[in-house]
Amino acid sequence: MKQLTPALFAVGAIMTLTGAAIYITQWAYAPYIYTIGALFFALAQFFTPVKGKSSTLRRLRVQQIFGALALVLTGAFMFTTRGNEWIACLTIAAILQLYTAFRIPQEEAKEKQ
Repeated sequence: MKQLTPALFAVGAIMTLTGAAIYITQWAYAPYIYTIGALFFALAQFFTPVKGKSSTLRRLRVQQIFGALALVLTGAFMFTTRGNEWIACLTIAAILQLYTAFRIPQEEAKEKQ
């Protein structure tokens, strides 16, 4: 799984971005592309190991997993809602992912010292 995780990250991120961007055109397959990409991205994050034992790292990891699940939930909203309500869930997921992407390496470096 170690060798598959970076590929899942890359493919999932590209599919997620493509699906969200193409959704504007009302193409019927855009939610499918987005949801599959979000699932790949969530799987990659779920199987990425934590490199520390501090409570802060565990909290950030839970936030990261929650953000990945919010990405998948956004895909479900794309299928079930007729408006743009899915954008609110996508925004929350993106903020969580961005925050943890910067904070986890900082905490890991702090724990090393």
